[in-house]
Amino acid sequence: MLDPLLSIMRTAASGLQSQTMRLKVVSENLANMDSTGTTPGSDPYRRKLVSFEQALDGATGADIVNVSRIVRDQTPFKKEFDPGNPAADATGYVKRPNVEMMVEMADMREASRSYEANLQMIKQARDMASTMVDLLKGQ
Repeated sequence: MLDPLLSIMRTAASGLQSQTMRLKVVSENLANMDSTGTTPGSDPYRRKLVSFEQALDGATGADIVNVSRIVRDQTPFKKEFDPGNPAADATGYVKRPNVEMMVEMADMREASRSYEANLQMIKQARDMASTMVDLLKGQ
């Protein structure tokens, strides 16, 4: 039988890794929210999205989470009239990235909270293991 506390820690650790990747993608999106194309009519930065999947950890038998893929958001670009921009098309419009600050901030907050919850789970499992060792020492 596998150690259930080890399984808990492995599951929570996979959550930490996945949410770290999600925060990385959110930071890339925010950093590029003003990145337009470099030539007239070219596409700007396209928002990225993280997809998760459930997996089984062979070593512990724990259900874990993995980043299955990072995809590009296919929502349409916004257009802004800016004829002086090098990326402006013949009519003076520039394609703007499909990144919304409020959506990214909400994703960041959700990822951060999930990260904190997984970290708390690891702390709890560690405390339980420590308590068990202390109890066994007392016998």
